[in-house]
Amino acid sequence: MKQIINKIKYFVQTSHFKKYAKRIGFFFLGLIALLLLASGGLAYYFNHNKDKIVVRINDKINDNISGTIHIGDIQYKFLTGFPNLTLALKDVELKDSLWAMHKRTFLTAKEIEVRLNILSLISDKIDFHKIEINDATLDLYKGPNGITNSDIFRKKPKKDTKESGKTTLVDEISMTNVHFISENKPRNKLFDFEVAALKAKIDYDGSDFKTNLFVDTNVKSMAFNTEKGSFAKDKRIRGIIAVAYKADKNKITADVDGLEIGGDKFDVKSYFDVGKTSSNFGIEIKTRILWKNATYLLANNISSKLKWYDLKDPIGVTCTIDGDLNSEGDPKINVVAEVKDNELRIPDGLISDCTFNGKFTNILKEELGCYDSNSAVIIHGFKGAYNTIPFVIPDAMIHNFDKPVATGILNADFDVTKLNNIINADLMRFSNGQAKVNFKFECDIVDLYFRKPKFIGSVRVANTSLKYIPKGLTFEKTDIQLDFTEQALVIKKFAFKDRRNTVFVEGRVDNFLNLYYDAPEKMLVDWKIYSPSIDIKQFLGVIAATQKNKQVSKKPANHQSFSDQLHTVINKCQVVLQLNMDKLVYAKLAATNAKATIRLTNSNVTVQNGFLQTAGGTIDFSAVLNPNGKKYNFKSEAQVTNVDITKFLTSFNNFDIKSFDAKDIKGKLTSKASVAGIMDSEGNLIKNSVTGNVNFKVNNGALVNFEPIVKIGKFAFPFRDVKNITFSNLSGDVILRGQNIDVNSLRVSSSVLNFDVAGIYSLGHETNLAMTIPLRNSKNDVKLASKAERDAVRNRGIVLHLLAVDDGGKIKIKWGKKEGKNK
Repeated sequence: MKQIINKIKYFVQTSHFKKYAKRIGFFFLGLIALLLLASGGLAYYFNHNKDKIVVRINDKINDNISGTIHIGDIQYKFLTGFPNLTLALKDVELKDSLWAMHKRTFLTAKEIEVRLNILSLISDKIDFHKIEINDATLDLYKGPNGITNSDIFRKKPKKDTKESGKTTLVDEISMTNVHFISENKPRNKLFDFEVAALKAKIDYDGSDFKTNLFVDTNVKSMAFNTEKGSFAKDKRIRGIIAVAYKADKNKITADVDGLEIGGDKFDVKSYFDVGKTSSNFGIEIKTRILWKNATYLLANNISSKLKWYDLKDPIGVTCTIDGDLNSEGDPKINVVAEVKDNELRIPDGLISDCTFNGKFTNILKEELGCYDSNSAVIIHGFKGAYNTIPFVIPDAMIHNFDKPVATGILNADFDVTKLNNIINADLMRFSNGQAKVNFKFECDIVDLYFRKPKFIGSVRVANTSLKYIPKGLTFEKTDIQLDFTEQALVIKKFAFKDRRNTVFVEGRVDNFLNLYYDAPEKMLVDWKIYSPSIDIKQFLGVIAATQKNKQVSKKPANHQSFSDQLHTVINKCQVVLQLNMDKLVYAKLAATNAKATIRLTNSNVTVQNGFLQTAGGTIDFSAVLNPNGKKYNFKSEAQVTNVDITKFLTSFNNFDIKSFDAKDIKGKLTSKASVAGIMDSEGNLIKNSVTGNVNFKVNNGALVNFEPIVKIGKFAFPFRDVKNITFSNLSGDVILRGQNIDVNSLRVSSSVLNFDVAGIYSLGHETNLAMTIPLRNSKNDVKLASKAERDAVRNRGIVLHLLAVDDGGKIKIKWGKKEGKNK
């Protein structure tokens, strides 16, 4: 390296090099001197011909405008643009002829630099080669009355003068710090750009031209409809655009690769018709961009809807815009996006593993025009997982952006335990099972949330186990088959088993899709329930409604969750249960062939057409249950026919009567009752709560160790067997009043004696019964042929009148008649 440096130093110091270096130096000095001399000559020419040049420039401009121009001053720029003459026009103001009406100045500029051909200028011609505009405002305006300032470019009528010279061709344009405004009031259009820099060198080919246009601008407004907002608002646009003009087509094309808009890169192809008969344009934009960044480039009427959704990773997007710059409203916009293995966030949650092809259009139907109500998002091949629940939407659409509605097809196949992620843990929990869903759906989008989805299709759930928390119910190995139609929800298969019950269910809900959201209180759920064996007490748990269940959700109706909505419907809907049970258990009551119609309305229970077989007879019944906190108020009508009285009384805990045991009385009971009372949450009668009327009759019965009669027998019939009394008839009419029973009549016709009882029998300490007992032996009364004959001899002979009264919790028998009415 040292050797090379030394050789260079040696060569520079040689006389040969010094001779040529001196010549080169003189050449450059001469060139600079010539340049300075020529520029000085141009300056001298300008200074001595300034007035003439100003007049020529004004005449040149005025020949092409219909208006006025004001130039504050013109200065020569030394050495700029040599060999052409470069002038700086200061404080330029350009107005059209109608300025007094609209007050909008077409152009104001602190400086416009123009470059003139010096040879043309010497020959009294003005030929612009370059125009540079600095610190200016260019304002194109059309008012609501149709008056415009852009007519400034209309040529004046030609005078009878010879054609002068060739057309001026500007081959270079430059702008710096230029505010460009184009406002069309009648069409609600506003384009507003702050141009930091714009540069273009133009190549002409006859009437055609092309250029590479460098632009660096900030978008203040690009509104095709100011009522709907601006595209790319407050975004910086920067790039080099290949622009070409074809005169035969009156069309300008502008293409660019890597155009920077708001920090993202775009490939753009566009065209603009500039003929007198057409102002159509078309733009195609391709990019790979984040969803949020893309929405920020759209007009507010679109972005305000789309910005609430988001995709985690960039997506490939193609956007086409077609329209007419002079037409009213937005242009036609189509946006096509391809999403693969992405993460979609929506107001209702998160969809993972998201893949689909999507399209946005603001003209769904050509005949309806460009309106929000005719805008749509169309989706194909959507796959994803919502809260880990996988689903597929082959086709879907969101249309009518005024009142958005989503429609489509939904398919899903998943483990039902995944539902625990979206259902309130206080409502129900799934532990196993598989679900298959096939739906056509339609739902409103209210405040950007999916609301009131309506489905037509089916749901199949196999071998699931779930717990319904409010009722404490657990269903095991349950199968469910639901079919949603336009007319009804049909439950074709619903079988569940728990620890005590096996139930098979079919059902139908007419007008389900409308009533579910808008009027659940009018919804009628018609169930047909069959069970080989069922425990009625557990059914009371199903129909119970605690105060907690009735609490109103604090959430606004529009934002009510799926769980809240389902809970509301369950509480408000009306349910009709058509029960058919081979075996029924209610506490100690065991029955077969049980049937009933149960209606559940506003947590009230109405039982109609109840029937069952028990204790060798039958019971027909109806009832109404009204939940009251954790208890139930009930009213019941019952017809008991020919049941074994011992078993019947045992089934109902002897109605809490302690003075005798159910096994003390034998026979077949027939009874008619109308009673009311209170039950606890487990279906047990609340002590002393029953009121009502009971008529009964026991045929072919017996009293065994019946304490009240045994005590009377010891007192009145010490020589008769009162511990084993058979009777042909035992009948009565009583009124139940809590702990007291008003005995209107009780007639006993037996093998030992006949007697009649009236008064009060108390489960407390108020017993006061009047008994009429003939002393005659009634053993042979049964042989009498008719009831009239038996009644005729019933009270013959000596008749005892006794009172059975409470004495410290025990029954005391004494002589006497009860006076007055029964209490």
